[in-house]
Order: sequence, then structure tokens, then C-alpha cells
Amino acid sequence: MIEPKNLLIVRTDRIGDVVLSLPLAEIIKRHFPKCRVTYLLRKYTKSLAFENPFIDEILLLKEADGKVIIKENYQELKKYNFDSCLIVYPTFQTALIVFLSRIKHRIGTGYRWYSFLLNHKIFEHRKYAEKHELEYNVNLLKAFGIVEKVSIDKIDFHLNVESQSEKAIDKLLKDCKIYPAKPIIIIHPGSGGSAIDLPIKSFKDLVVMLSKESEVSIIITGLSSEKKLCDQLVINDNIKNFAGKLSLAEMIAIINKSALFISNSTGPIHIAAALGKSTIGFYSKILSCSAKRWGPYSSSAKIFIPEIDCSDCTSEQCERLNCMSSIKMSKVFSEVQKLLNFKKNDGEINA
Repeated sequence: MIEPKNLLIVRTDRIGDVVLSLPLAEIIKRHFPKCRVTYLLRKYTKSLAFENPFIDEILLLKEADGKVIIKENYQELKKYNFDSCLIVYPTFQTALIVFLSRIKHRIGTGYRWYSFLLNHKIFEHRKYAEKHELEYNVNLLKAFGIVEKVSIDKIDFHLNVESQSEKAIDKLLKDCKIYPAKPIIIIHPGSGGSAIDLPIKSFKDLVVMLSKESEVSIIITGLSSEKKLCDQLVINDNIKNFAGKLSLAEMIAIINKSALFISNSTGPIHIAAALGKSTIGFYSKILSCSAKRWGPYSSSAKIFIPEIDCSDCTSEQCERLNCMSSIKMSKVFSEVQKLLNFKKNDGEINA
């Protein structure tokens, strides 16, 4: 069994992936209290680990023009004398970097062609989606003799809001005349290409239903590249489109102000779940993209999948059959009413 004293955890991919690896730090500290835990992240995901009490240090992957600089990265890692490295979801570049940095114990999946660069291999095929991504991550800790059963009721992501970003969001909301008295519903219609999305028409139908409820504030969020998509949901002056206007730290802060987050399978839905917010997610039946593996890890989540009768789903089949359009927005709206405890008789919302 490996007993880590100075551990590097590598998670250099996207927002949701990083969020679902954050609980590893606490689990390791619970079993090895004296172990120093460092995370290697990409610059744009750094805010996700802000003031995490179980992460001792954050290192940033060195990149130029979107490409990983191999030499600079492994030379930097050498300075820290890590005895162990957990590559939560490896790429060839990250596997090569930790190999060249001469970290003694290099742990990761054994099913990649470059897995020979690792010397402690965990053999699990994630593509079969037999469990949640977070649970796959926790299983990597078996290399340290840690066998931990996690559940949605016994997990903490320790996701924190930066005070400067919170102040910026408070000002933005005030400038837009969005006040705490009304519950905030955030709708995030894009996914950055990571999933089969609910059609924008369906999102618009839902927004029409929600906009009739004067007791809620509706905010649309997205990437800069999704601004035009998000603009389609601004059906009146009371709906605000913040697509492309928020940093990741500000996105965390505004989600923390919300009562409900609605989106496709995308990183921010995991932020919302980690912050304990009610979430509604739209997921296809494609196994590798399924809610079983990628759904919000929360007891306050409601998942909608296509109602069309199909099997052995692929992205091509899903698009050809327009599966996601079979999700009925009337059912989604009813779920919103339940989650926000909306009382139709007196128009009151208790969020």
C-alpha cells in the first residue's frame, strides 16, 4: 500500500470534471492527515479550489496558445518533490509530464495506450457508466488502501465564493434591479459542446411559462460564444442575459445567489449542485453522457431525459430522432413549482 506524504492530484480538464474531483482532497486528509495535497489545474478552473481547507496548494498547468508546454511543466513539478501523483483523468501530455518529473508513485487508469507511463494502474472502463464520475474518481484512492463509499448525502465539495466576486455580483444584480426578495432562477442553455442539448425552442417555451410568474427573477448565463443563443431567451425586459459577462469566480458567486439552476449537462450544473442549490438537468440517453455518470451529485437535483422510446443511443441517432425535444416543458415547469414551493392560489413563492 502507498502511504502518500506529498501528493499531487492532476485534473486539467473542464469545470465539471474539476468539481467532481474536489472531494478527493478531504478523503485523503481523513486517512492521511499529515499528507500535503496539491492540485494541478488549468488557469481558468483555479477558482473552483479557492480556499478549499483540504488543498494545501494549487499549481497551474503551463500552456501557450492552447498547447501544453511539456518541459516547463515537468521541470516545475520536480521542484516540489512529490512522492505520489493521482492523475484523475489522464491525457498523454499529463501522463508524460508526471513521468518525466520522476514522481515515484504515478496512479491512473490502465486502459490508455500511454498508461505505461503510470506504475499504479486502476482498471475501470468509465465509458460504460456503471457509476457516477465522482465515484470513479474516489475508486482511484484504492491505490492508497482507501476504500470509501460515497453518497449524495455524505459528500462535501468545499466550493467557496470569493468575496471580491460576490461584491461584483451584488453590484451587477442591483444595477439590473434584481433584488433578493424574488428567488433567482438561472437558465444555462448551452453546454460548450459537451452534451446533446435541449433545443433552444424548448428552453424558450419554459422561459415563457416562468416569465408569467412575477415573483421570480430569471437570469440567462453562458459563454461569450453562446450569447446569441442566450439572446433568444430574452423575451422581455425582465429577463437578463449575462452570457459572456462573468468570470468563473463570478459565475460561482451568482449561482450561490440563486434558488434554482436549470441547464444541460455542463460544468455550471455541478457548481450549483456543489453549492447545495436545487438543479434541473437535461440529459440524453447516450451511455457515456448519461445522468448516471454525469448528473449533478446532489439530492436536490431533478433529471429529465428524452421520453422517446429508443435504445443503444448514439449522438447521431439522438440528433436524427430529435430525442431531446421529446422532453415536455410542462412537466419541467411543474417541477419548478415543486422545487420553489410555488403556491398557485395566492401567488406566493417560498424559496
